[in-house]
Amino acid sequence: MSIRFASAASAVALVACLSTPAFAGEAQDADVGPVLEIADGQSQPAAGSLRAIEPIDLATASHADDAEPAITVSGSATLTSDYRFRGVSQTDEGMAIQGGFTIAHESGLYVGTWGSSLAGWGTFGGANMELDLIAGYAFSAGNANFDLGLTWFMYPEGADTSDFAELYASVSGDIGPLSLTAGVAYAPSQEALGKVFLTGAAAAAGIPDDPGDKEDNLYLYGDAAYGISGTPVTLNAHIGYSDGNAGLGPNGTSIAPTGTYFDWMVGADVVPIEGLTLSVAYVDTDISAADSAFLLPNFSKLNGGKIADATIVFSVTAAF
Repeated sequence: MSIRFASAASAVALVACLSTPAFAGEAQDADVGPVLEIADGQSQPAAGSLRAIEPIDLATASHADDAEPAITVSGSATLTSDYRFRGVSQTDEGMAIQGGFTIAHESGLYVGTWGSSLAGWGTFGGANMELDLIAGYAFSAGNANFDLGLTWFMYPEGADTSDFAELYASVSGDIGPLSLTAGVAYAPSQEALGKVFLTGAAAAAGIPDDPGDKEDNLYLYGDAAYGISGTPVTLNAHIGYSDGNAGLGPNGTSIAPTGTYFDWMVGADVVPIEGLTLSVAYVDTDISAADSAFLLPNFSKLNGGKIADATIVFSVTAAF
């Protein structure tokens, strides 16, 4: 997978990256990454990529003003300077084009998809893209909003055993102008997450240490957003924790490269006009050069640089 940030989604704000916009966490939404944020603005990243979504009012579009529509369709397209999934670049610290859409029913059920271009560490051959299929259920209880679902991470025409499934859940609420989200993403044991290569050298040589191994992955995250009154500015913050395979999978990558690590993001969104969001974020992890040395040469840019170090990510998102 793929801060594929936010991160488990900015990876789930495939959520809140569990969503993410250009950051994964997640999803669902840290995103900053594989993270699409659905109900609470996946994020999707995170845990994740910036996946700003504004629903179309189908009733208005059809000139029916007597009732709210039973189904809404929303979507977005993003140009970002770097696709960070849970703090780690999936585009060799280069630009990415991203987009997705969601179809939601008034009952709270929804389905959607989100995709991004990839490069370097994030690629598995084929189309060199990530395509996430998402299904979930969002509902409210009291003053809290809940979001439960499943993300299937796909890499079209890519290497075998690269696709995997991840469950996610989040709860969010507002305290005045402050919006808070807490979430979890869990990928059960799967071959795509296995600890097949113990070192980057073994992966580079193509000599697996434990072929067919299966491992799981856990991602915990928290998001905060503060809208500045009287302005189009929202301040954002994200922190995520990954616990997974301290090695490399069958394709020489891992969604938790060093096994356990933290990722974080602080940034701001500006909405100059409805449907357009300009974003800037500082993204970083606690993965040091020493921590990741055993993963080289895989865990690096194509020119040998770092892919989990601090960076500033800029993005532009158009939503409908």
